[in-house]
Amino acid sequence: MTQGMLVFAASVPYGPAIGLLAGLGVLFGVALYIGSRKFAVKVDPRVDEIVEALPNANCGGCGFGGCRAYAEAVVLKGVATNLCAPGGPAASAAVARIMGVADVGAEMRVAVVHCQGAPARSRSRGEYSGLRDCRAAVVPGAGGGAKSCAYGCLGYGTCVEACPFGAMVMGPDGLPQVIERLCTACGRCVEACPRSLISLHSKKQAVFVLCRSHNKAKVVREVCDVGCIACRRCEKACKHDAIHVKDNVAVIDDAKCTQCAECVKVCPRGVIWDLSAARAAYSGTRAPAEATAQVGG
Repeated sequence: MTQGMLVFAASVPYGPAIGLLAGLGVLFGVALYIGSRKFAVKVDPRVDEIVEALPNANCGGCGFGGCRAYAEAVVLKGVATNLCAPGGPAASAAVARIMGVADVGAEMRVAVVHCQGAPARSRSRGEYSGLRDCRAAVVPGAGGGAKSCAYGCLGYGTCVEACPFGAMVMGPDGLPQVIERLCTACGRCVEACPRSLISLHSKKQAVFVLCRSHNKAKVVREVCDVGCIACRRCEKACKHDAIHVKDNVAVIDDAKCTQCAECVKVCPRGVIWDLSAARAAYSGTRAPAEATAQVGG
C-alpha cells in the first residue's frame, strides 16, 4: 500500500504549477519594469559632465560631501560654479561652460597657520607624556600639552596628518607649515586644529596676524616672545580701518585690507607678517625646498 502511494505521488504532473510560477515571474518582472520607468528619478546629464570636469578629489573644500554632491548642487540648486579649489581656474571655466553661465573665476585660497610660538620662542610648563595628538592633548584631564600659552600651537602635527594632499609638513622649528602649491583649501587642517589656529584666505591676501592669544599683555610677555600684546599701534597705523584689536588680539578684515603693510612696520613684536615679502624672499630656512614660504607655522 505504501509503495503504491509513492508511485502515485511520483506520477502527479508538475507542468501546470511550473507554468503558473513562470507566468507570475513574467508578470512581476513587467510590473517592476513599468514601475521603474514611471517612478525613475531623471538625472540631468550635466551632473555627470560636471563630475567629469572636476578633479574628483572629494576633499569637501567646496562645502559639499564630494564632487558628485557638488555637481548636483550646481545643477539642481544653482550653487556657484567656482567653488572647486583643487580644480582651480580650469574646473571653474569648465563647470561654467557646462552650465551656460559666465565664468567668474575660481578664488584660489590657502591655509594659514596663525602662530609663531615655536618651542624656542615660547615657554613650556612641563613635559607632556600623553598621546601625541593635539586633540587628545586638550581633552579635559589630559593636561593640555606642554605649552604655557593656552592658545598656541601644540606642535603634535594633527593638522599635518589630516591633510589629504601632503600640503602640510612639520617644520624644523616644531610648528606646522603649509606648502602652498599643494594646498587646495579643503579645510581638513582647519577642522583638525583644536585651538582654531588655522584659517583659509584668498591668495590675494598677504598680510596676516600670526597670533590668536586672548591673554592680556602681561601674560603674553611671560609665555611667548612673539605674541600680540594688544598695543594698538597697528590700529593707529592703518589708514583703511582694516585692523582692530578684539579681545586682546589684533584682527585683520581681509575685505578692507589693501596690503599696504603699514601695520607690519609698526608691530613691536613681529606678530604681523607680510606674506608677499616672505614669498619673494624665501630662503628655504622654514620649509622644504618645494614649498612656498609660509610664515606662521
